[in-house]
Amino acid sequence: MVAKKYQSESGGLNDAGRKKFGVKAPISSGTNPRRISYAARFGGMDAPMKDDKGRPTRYAKTLKKWGFGSAEAARNFANKHKKKKSKIAQTMTA
Repeated sequence: MVAKKYQSESGGLNDAGRKKFGVKAPISSGTNPRRISYAARFGGMDAPMKDDKGRPTRYAKTLKKWGFGSAEAARNFANKHKKKKSKIAQTMTA
């Protein structure tokens, strides 16, 4: 778990947290490869969107920060924009 001093109240990391962990700020629109990768990773997670008290979880907040309303929206976005593997790459992994 990341220390509170590095967490943004609206989800994800604040500037100090991004500097400490060496990550870039979220991209909330477009088809940037980082956003597609994020959508593929977080769209597949099985995490609650609300806690026991009905408040949005950090998972829900970070999805919103990246421009997705739900895990399903992120998953659909990733499936639509993922690059297809070439035939050579497909035969190498099979």
